[in-house]
Amino acid sequence: MRNRKTLDRYRQALVLLLIATGAGQLWAQDTDKTLVSCATLSDHDLRSGSILTLQRGPQFDGIVFAEISLHRWMAGSDGFQRTQKQQNALPIETADRNTLVQMAIVYEDDWILMYRDGQPYTAYKTQNIDLVSGKDNYVVFGLRHVGGDGSIDGTIPIEPWAWWDFEDDTVADRTARFPHSTATSNVKRVDGRLVLGKNVAVICTRTETEANMFMENLSPYKPTTPRMPDPIPDTWLTYHLAHPGPDNAIPADPNCAIFYKGRYHLFYIYQHHGHSFAHVSSTDMVHWKWHVTTLTPPKTGHGMFSGTAFLTGEGKPAIIYHGEGSNRNQIAFALDDLLDNWSQSIAVEPLTPSGETAEMRHWDPDCWRIGDTFYALGGGANPTLASSTDLKTWTFQGELFHPDFPADLGVAKAEDVSCANMFQLDDKWMLLCISHGLGCRYYLGEVKDGKYLPEHHALMNWARWDFFAPESLLAEDGRRVMWAWCTPWVNDMQRVGRKKDFDVLMNGRIQPGIQSLPRELSLSKDKRLRIKPVRELEALRSDMKKKEDLTVQSDKPRLLKGILGDTMELKVTFASPAAREFGVRLLCDEDGSNGFTIAGGHEKETLTVGYVEPPFQLEKGEDLVLRIFIDKSMIEVFANDRQAAVAWHVYDPKNLHVALFSHGGDTDVKEVLAWNMKSIYGGDTLFSP
Repeated sequence: MRNRKTLDRYRQALVLLLIATGAGQLWAQDTDKTLVSCATLSDHDLRSGSILTLQRGPQFDGIVFAEISLHRWMAGSDGFQRTQKQQNALPIETADRNTLVQMAIVYEDDWILMYRDGQPYTAYKTQNIDLVSGKDNYVVFGLRHVGGDGSIDGTIPIEPWAWWDFEDDTVADRTARFPHSTATSNVKRVDGRLVLGKNVAVICTRTETEANMFMENLSPYKPTTPRMPDPIPDTWLTYHLAHPGPDNAIPADPNCAIFYKGRYHLFYIYQHHGHSFAHVSSTDMVHWKWHVTTLTPPKTGHGMFSGTAFLTGEGKPAIIYHGEGSNRNQIAFALDDLLDNWSQSIAVEPLTPSGETAEMRHWDPDCWRIGDTFYALGGGANPTLASSTDLKTWTFQGELFHPDFPADLGVAKAEDVSCANMFQLDDKWMLLCISHGLGCRYYLGEVKDGKYLPEHHALMNWARWDFFAPESLLAEDGRRVMWAWCTPWVNDMQRVGRKKDFDVLMNGRIQPGIQSLPRELSLSKDKRLRIKPVRELEALRSDMKKKEDLTVQSDKPRLLKGILGDTMELKVTFASPAAREFGVRLLCDEDGSNGFTIAGGHEKETLTVGYVEPPFQLEKGEDLVLRIFIDKSMIEVFANDRQAAVAWHVYDPKNLHVALFSHGGDTDVKEVLAWNMKSIYGGDTLFSP
């Protein structure tokens, strides 16, 4: 218990939702609130349902039962960002179906405090966000959140601040705060009480439009296919793969990428009846078409979360992924060559060599094959490993990482390994992954004594979700190609004073669910990672312009006349030796100012890419060769095929110029090549066999 004030406030909160203090702005860190519920539970084995959730857009806070740990309460949140991960020490719920249980979650300063029947249940430090002050929030009973799944079996008999009495044929809030509601057809009301059960949900909203939209998600599933709007908004990206709608795609992790029988297949998460896998395919990794969505909770029985694709011993495609709400990683097998139909999934449940259930976290998995043995990774902190010869019976092998994990690697052995992807790159093993705290990253190492022993670790992202959730495949010709989910993220833009830019980007300027350009990964002779855009992107080039043998005087920006636009590829070769700092300004005005800066330097140890500084240093006598892709507000930069970065820039549509600059000396530029880039969305974007 933190203090008496907190306890008194909690005990007076005999309502479902009590606004404690503060209006603030969305993302504010100082807005307190309390969620309180009273309910009985009939079935303690149902998972991941919520007695009460407050939601705003994709963000939510809720009183959730048995999502991470069976029979235990938790403070549910989007992506577990405000959720206590380690729950084994929390008390198990034992109340019978006739006993009323009161749960409260207090969000105070940077603390979350949970109480059960007035007694402390748990407390921990985390961030606090404001889901109350806006006019676009809503309340959910039964489901963990809109866009998720889970169920809870119980009754709610209390009269709250927002007052639903459940006596009439319609569910309406008597306070009129949430005047519209939708419900599944199996909702029951008994003696003024709302009875929740498996696949039962009621959603209460502020507008009829929201109610109708959510009702569509609660209706029996009808197979649908994402499709581009007509017309496509002018501000949307033109040659990046991005989710077209109509449903949202945050997160939009790329998953289960594979080449099979002449086509490249990629799946990514989007919010369609919960977390579903959108399915696109291509013959060149550049032009994509959407397939009908078949990997979705109404058909699988659980949400579709991060995973990978692989080939079985018989050479057939399979996928391993986390079944959201099932508390297990799952494997499914393709039933046709177009990967549109899938078998019922099989849960991955490793046993110890003595036949006991393994103590492990079931989270973002990966599967790969060495010889006749398949290996499955279970993600999270201290990732685990299991092996199988038939993809059905799994033997737990303990931790993934070797005990000799280097102390000087620059990252802790226990660091979060999510969105994992393990594969062989030349004679090394590469582990692509994210840490939710560090972002996209990778290890290079070897397999030793049946464990993974990394020798090198590096980041691939330097702002929280600009480059996130990586996934790769083996191309038809043996190249290793990867993608990542890219989105501007408000916390990082706030950190660098760009909150206004974020608002512009997200208010219709760009679409959500953007994938990076495909990157080819390889190793140099000295075993350094090489990163370059795939050559297939060259098919999008048109209207080439070329300038050679330029000199950029110190502190005098040089405009590249005739080269301008917001949908371009540039290749700029700066000669060595060079000035202290030199580079390119994109989307700038005619005097070379107010643009996006990309800069290297003779003695710099980083590459400036707008607001991020990835590590990069020129070797003695080395030219700097920049490959730059401008796609409206999204910019991708590749430097000397050994560093790459993604960043975002809000620009005035009148400022489309490109300028070169130099500081601390003149700089020679050997060559500038520029191309306009064609759209990848011409013609029909729907796949038809």
